Amino acid sequence: MSISFLVTHSGGFHADEVLSSVILTRLFPDATLVRSRDAKWITPGEDRIIYDVGREFDAARQIFDHHQKPVPLRAQEEDAEEDPSPYSSFGLIWAHYGMDYLRQLEVPEEHLDGIFASFDRGFVLPIDLMDNGVMNPGQAGPMLAGLTLPALIESLKPVFDDTTEGADDLAFQNALAMARGLIEASIRRKAAKRRAEAMVTDAITAAGEGRVLELPMGMPFRSAVDATGADHLWFVVHPRGDDWTLTTIRVGSDTFENRADLPEAWAGLTDAALEDASGVKGAKFCHNGRFIAVADSRDGALKMAELAVAAAGA
Repeated sequence: MSISFLVTHSGGFHADEVLSSVILTRLFPDATLVRSRDAKWITPGEDRIIYDVGREFDAARQIFDHHQKPVPLRAQEEDAEEDPSPYSSFGLIWAHYGMDYLRQLEVPEEHLDGIFASFDRGFVLPIDLMDNGVMNPGQAGPMLAGLTLPALIESLKPVFDDTTEGADDLAFQNALAMARGLIEASIRRKAAKRRAEAMVTDAITAAGEGRVLELPMGMPFRSAVDATGADHLWFVVHPRGDDWTLTTIRVGSDTFENRADLPEAWAGLTDAALEDASGVKGAKFCHNGRFIAVADSRDGALKMAELAVAAAGA
């Protein structure tokens, strides 16, 4: 596909066309980004993609607007009770170009479907809903309403009395740079989570029926523990810089309650005091909340884990 122009509207901007621009400028880095309401630019053609302007949605003609009637709607899931959700231009662009974007970011093929769906559900859909007025940022709570991504992106627009020539376009470029960092960070973390799941699953197999899971480095482990049904695990040990950490495993993702706590006698102690209380040479720190402890060696961390298991009654 030979795309020379990426066309969206001029003037003030919102999250949906900024985020759409992140996707499209990655896929078509040589194309010129044009912000205009001139009819000559928003007329579909083979050399351009038009989005958030034009009052048409026709993927075959490369025009992705959502302001017309009927509004483009997401397909309703079979088990969903609510009405189908409206798309914003970001949702339309993601639905059409999202897979190609993930490939550009070198997401492995086996993870494409999962990451595409996860990002769509957790990142794209909220933007669609807020842009269409279905969801109010205030639903996040009055203190957080101004910290939603759409609000932060719009906060980069020029203030009302900034009459500097090109101020809108410069602000758009600043918003684009910020949005690019956030989207790519989100995708990187989702891809990393899937890499971690594979590593943790292997470590769970190696751990057998023991209470302690040893990992080669710090990484997300909760999803793999849940997916494998490893309810027997209580603690995780892994290196962190020059030290080794011992952490607890929560009962669930929505609680701070642990499957087992570290010994009460260790709470809040450091260095010599913790060595005396635990009997472990090289014990360095235990948090007051008894969910993490640190030792200066693998042997020390594993010994602390063994003592924690015994104290918890296994």
